[in-house]
Amino acid sequence: MAIQEAETEHQPILVDRRGHIGVVTFNNPAKHNAMSLDMWRGAREAVASFADDDNIRCVVFTGAGNKAFVAGADISKFENERSSVTHIEAYNKAVSEYHRSVQNLMKPTIARIDGYCIGGGLAIALDADIRIASDDSRYAVPAAKLGIGYVFEGIRRLYDIVGPAFVAEIFYTARQFDAEEARIMGLVNRVVPKAELDDVVWPLAERIAGNAPLSVQAVKASLIELAKPQAEWDLAKPEAAVRKCFDSNDYKEGRTAFMEKRKPVFTAS
Repeated sequence: MAIQEAETEHQPILVDRRGHIGVVTFNNPAKHNAMSLDMWRGAREAVASFADDDNIRCVVFTGAGNKAFVAGADISKFENERSSVTHIEAYNKAVSEYHRSVQNLMKPTIARIDGYCIGGGLAIALDADIRIASDDSRYAVPAAKLGIGYVFEGIRRLYDIVGPAFVAEIFYTARQFDAEEARIMGLVNRVVPKAELDDVVWPLAERIAGNAPLSVQAVKASLIELAKPQAEWDLAKPEAAVRKCFDSNDYKEGRTAFMEKRKPVFTAS
């Protein structure tokens, strides 16, 4: 599965590095960026490449074009990709591995949501720490219209974000929700005019990337544990991340820059 550094029309996943910001673009605009097996695998590889890149301090997920973030699964691929038990198991494994890669990424993540964010696309957005949406974005989980059973872990993740009443409404009705409804439910952090989406997302990513990486990672370590059932918490990880902050050169640089009234230069060391 090749990961493309420069944008082309033929790569299902586009990968870009903008300074300290990594960008993953779901690139299937003709089908509203609906996900195929290749896209799930390519996106996981993209995330893994950022996880190992010390220069990347924030990752943004977005969809190609201006019609959709991700509009679920590419149904046209089902005949080949989900036609047997073996194929279904391979597909589900790729989906699970992608989600785990994002949920365990020790770097802050932002979902840039423009247009449709449906089904599996909503699950992708929920993996991100922060979700910024255009005012024409739309959300739904249409499982009840398709006779699909939704797995416990997917429901639990949504439950943790919006609570039981909104989970019930989203799944029972299977209808589409507009951007303002999504904001009220807590599905997204912020809704902005479509024309201003980039003016909000990229400065936000740059601001995060400009802060002390070890401090941000310490918070991320706690968020990763808090997303698990309490019985599975490993508090040693966030505690170690906090100690790493106080032992770092960045801690000294932050104090010195404050006293000297200048912008700090953090090196993650």
